[in-house]
Amino acid sequence: MSEKIKLMSHLVAGYPTDEIAMTAARALISGGADMLEIQLPFSDPSADGPAIQGACTKVLDRNYKTQDGLNFIEQLHKEFPHIPIYIMSYGSLVYTPGVAAFCKKAASVGVKGMIIPDLPFDNDEGLTQACKDNGMQNIPVAAPSMTSERLSKMANAGFEYIYAALRAGITGSKTTIDKNTTDFLTKVGKGKSKILGGFGITNGEQSKALAPFVDAVVAGSVFVRLIKEHQNDKETLAKAIEAKAREITNI
Repeated sequence: MSEKIKLMSHLVAGYPTDEIAMTAARALISGGADMLEIQLPFSDPSADGPAIQGACTKVLDRNYKTQDGLNFIEQLHKEFPHIPIYIMSYGSLVYTPGVAAFCKKAASVGVKGMIIPDLPFDNDEGLTQACKDNGMQNIPVAAPSMTSERLSKMANAGFEYIYAALRAGITGSKTTIDKNTTDFLTKVGKGKSKILGGFGITNGEQSKALAPFVDAVVAGSVFVRLIKEHQNDKETLAKAIEAKAREITNI
């Protein structure tokens, strides 16, 4: 059998409820997810497509707070202490309470790192240092639209992980893995950072094409859509998510 592909799976905290989100997380891990990227809902998610935007809106509509999301992560970490959890959110949510204070609180509930797409790696309001101070990783986001010079600067900045957005635009749309994609990933990996490759990954064919170029494939919108579709039947939801995770991880 072919080698298992590492998967970082994305979930929106509390979508559509903490209970259903936990069911989804358990199914993802059962299906082979190696890491979880937990999104703290945000009102204006600039990089997220309709599926994730809709999920964030639904969670925020029930007055879900950042602390609620951290409580969800803490519960998840206690149940699966061996699965690294990374927070994905946006700059104002981290900046408002103070970057250092936010990172300290995140680390206290078991978070291993931060993915904040709108805080540039070289002007990050102290995020990289605050992560280091609390035993976490800051994972910057590389995009194909970056200049070669800037991409090289990021690749050689010493980050353990870099999140490579496989195309410009928003998440959830179909992504084609072609030579442009692999050339971009090769550039991102020039400094020996581990590459997390995502944006529009929905099937095993894509993940197999990506696998030689990344440390882990990232998939999110595909799971959010399954949660929306099956949220009224937890057993069916768990089976659907586990099956999709198995397809993407090649197990």
